[in-house]
Amino acid sequence: MQQWATLMDGVDNVKLETVPIPTELKDDEVLVRISRVSLNNRDIKLIDGDFKNRYKVPDSPVVPCSDGSGTVVKIGGVSAASQWSEGDRVFTTMRPSHLTGPSRPEHNSSTIGIPVPGVLAEYRVFPASGLIRVPEYMNIEEASALTVAATTAWMALNWDQPIGQPRRNKDVVVLLQGTGGVSIAGLQQAKALGLTTIVTSSSDAKLQKAKDLGADYIINYSKIPDWDAEVLRLTKGQGADIILETGGPGTMDRSLSCVACGGTISAIGILTGSTEAGKSQLSTGMRLIQRNATLKGINVGPKDRAEEMVAFYETAQIRPIVDRVFEFSDALEALRYVRSGSHIGKVVIKVN
Repeated sequence: MQQWATLMDGVDNVKLETVPIPTELKDDEVLVRISRVSLNNRDIKLIDGDFKNRYKVPDSPVVPCSDGSGTVVKIGGVSAASQWSEGDRVFTTMRPSHLTGPSRPEHNSSTIGIPVPGVLAEYRVFPASGLIRVPEYMNIEEASALTVAATTAWMALNWDQPIGQPRRNKDVVVLLQGTGGVSIAGLQQAKALGLTTIVTSSSDAKLQKAKDLGADYIINYSKIPDWDAEVLRLTKGQGADIILETGGPGTMDRSLSCVACGGTISAIGILTGSTEAGKSQLSTGMRLIQRNATLKGINVGPKDRAEEMVAFYETAQIRPIVDRVFEFSDALEALRYVRSGSHIGKVVIKVN
């Protein structure tokens, strides 16, 4: 079989390898023929070496990417057979050991992409408990978009809600930064839940797409740099109850300015970088106190919350937005496309 592998030294150095198809399976494992892989900004940062402070640079190449969908082609034993059959369509969870509850440090050791081999390969072995069934109405391409982006968005909106009771209130205002995978998934979910949505972007074309998907308000921050003031204007001074904060240090200051009193900033991404510069006059802590707001880090979510999300998707018939599909042989082009930030929603690689 073939797989792409990296030494965390840049996209240009990712190599295509030929290795044997795995044949040895434990009792609780299954072999999956990977059909589609969807890409995240995390994949680019890992390949470019931005995570070298978190992970040791590997001595041998590692297979990147965590988000994949495919078909079960081999069952390890009785334990796996109690959950899956050959031919079942499945998609991955980012941390197969994280089944329920808050994320704990020990879950990190099961993270797909690193330290566990990723899914940018034709076949991969998974623990049976670390997979989720693809809903019947959804195609395998769309399913590959659920692992990180959709689950992260769901947790950003509902982390404090009991399972089975997602937030539903048109008076709840959700601010979604940008039009990448998490923000577009969050927009789809928020609209299906009946929440009010505001989307920011520097592109009128992307904002029109967001409008077509149901965004109530749009803000082009290249034309309105003080977008936090515009959020306050649109909400009659109240601010956004939930902010999907994907920018990081470059946008956090304005997010703190426009979060509603008692609201939540769900910290998800670091698209503007991972270091803080030009801090506001008041500390982050003091500004949170002033608005009685919560700053909540969102690190994807457990399997049971992802399954809750899938059930909601099935009821609402939500179809993840796929921007472009690349052939397996064009994986490097796909990675560069994600890095460019030109996409709306998810970028997918067709493996099989």
